[in-house]
Amino acid sequence: MSKASIATIKRPSINPAEAAHFGKLAADWWDPKGSSAMLHKLNPVRLRYIRRQIDRRWGLDKCEWTPLAGKSALDVGCGAGLLAEPLARLGAAVKAIDAAPENIAAARAHAAQSGLAIDYRAEAVEALHAGPFDLVTCLEVIEHVDEPAHFASQLAGKLADGGLLILSTPNRTPMSKALLVEGAERLGRIPRGTHDWDKFLTPEECEALLADAGLRVIDRQGIAFGPGPGLHLSDNMALNYILAAVKL
Repeated sequence: MSKASIATIKRPSINPAEAAHFGKLAADWWDPKGSSAMLHKLNPVRLRYIRRQIDRRWGLDKCEWTPLAGKSALDVGCGAGLLAEPLARLGAAVKAIDAAPENIAAARAHAAQSGLAIDYRAEAVEALHAGPFDLVTCLEVIEHVDEPAHFASQLAGKLADGGLLILSTPNRTPMSKALLVEGAERLGRIPRGTHDWDKFLTPEECEALLADAGLRVIDRQGIAFGPGPGLHLSDNMALNYILAAVKL
């Protein structure tokens, strides 16, 4: 049996309960004061990191308005398009997938209002017959899948030679448990049931999964929180981290 055939019979990494949870949030995903308010605050930080990494990877001018022109991008676990839309504005031909059909419907509606041509699909990464892509993004997703090792291999399989993977996820530390699970969820800053702390990956665990999938991490930074700056890029990875990886 070929590797392709084996891949098709593997159980998808999507957790139906997780997909249903996020699908219920689709209606106000684009409300900066709604249930996805934390993502709205996190998105500029992640975009700052992505822009820095694509400029470095492809030797681009940091003042260029559309640095991804002529390049393809895949956003895995796109939600209602908070990242996919900026990637399209940066010039990429964007394909974006999510496990919740409700999210895809909201994403398509918002992209139409914004005049953006983004190929949104409600499907698992295992089912996507497209690519490879110059840029693959997967932000705050791997902690929600059932089989992270298999999921990492699927991300690697969508990445073109010379391409760039950007991945972010919470770290499994006492700080993330206190702030993200016991703090933010109990205070209503994040919808209850969003996180399962036991599924969080440490940077070392995540890097090992990516290495087994044939990827090499070339950069890693923390996303920290402070009373003054709020969420910001930092050397402190105790709460959350974002990384860039390429094929070995």
